[in-house]
Amino acid sequence: MTVAGYVGMVLVVLLVAVPLFWIVITSLKERQDIYVRPAQWLPAPGTTDNYADVTTRIPFFDYFRNSLVITISLATIKIVLGVISAYALALLRFPGRGLVFLVVIAALMVPNQITVISNYALVAQLGWRNTFQGIIVPLAGVAFGTFLMRNQFLGLPSEIIEAARLDGAGPLKLLWRVALPMSWPTVVAFALITVVNEWNEYLWPFLMSDDSRTAPLPVGLTLLQNNDGVTNWGPVMAATVLAMLPVLVLFLVLQRQMIKGLTAGAVKS
Repeated sequence: MTVAGYVGMVLVVLLVAVPLFWIVITSLKERQDIYVRPAQWLPAPGTTDNYADVTTRIPFFDYFRNSLVITISLATIKIVLGVISAYALALLRFPGRGLVFLVVIAALMVPNQITVISNYALVAQLGWRNTFQGIIVPLAGVAFGTFLMRNQFLGLPSEIIEAARLDGAGPLKLLWRVALPMSWPTVVAFALITVVNEWNEYLWPFLMSDDSRTAPLPVGLTLLQNNDGVTNWGPVMAATVLAMLPVLVLFLVLQRQMIKGLTAGAVKS
């Protein structure tokens, strides 16, 4: 079983690493070297011209700024709303709490694509096309975060929660002084998953944005693919590498906390 497990892990790593390696290598190739047969695994010689080309063929830094604005705004909204709603559903008692949680679970079952047409019609009527609020507000649902954080709060030691209440801690103090400090790994995992999802969001921003004023990076990359009807894969891969770097760095910094948060409650002492 141990050997089979290692073989499985190696296969999974290769499945993920080989496409990433190919993206990086392609971004360093001359255009004529990208299409040679058989394929070259290493650029000979390497070049960084594709990275310079990205910043001149499209307003790359405008798209990058828009991605930052959208991602930071959505992550902040989702984390705040997710933590507060999960806390209310887990540790506060009020009529209809179970029904509210069922609605949250039902929302998890509905794919975002199903609501695209109705959301588009509503946002267009409000005059929010080509605006940040038109992109951000319809994506601000927190069903997943509420579900994740609720499970975390329910797993907190009941003795500590009751002791804090006996000491006079109100709802807000109980959240900020007791529940959150014991839940940081899960909060970090929730935040990282949210950042990655929003950074890579494509369909809704594509429908809402017509130019570089509000369009994020994933939408901007499509302009590289459509110029003159022919795809120059060097700049496309270079832009892809640049788009991956911020999230990759964030993941490497927070990976331990994320793993702790996602596995919280899986092993009981």
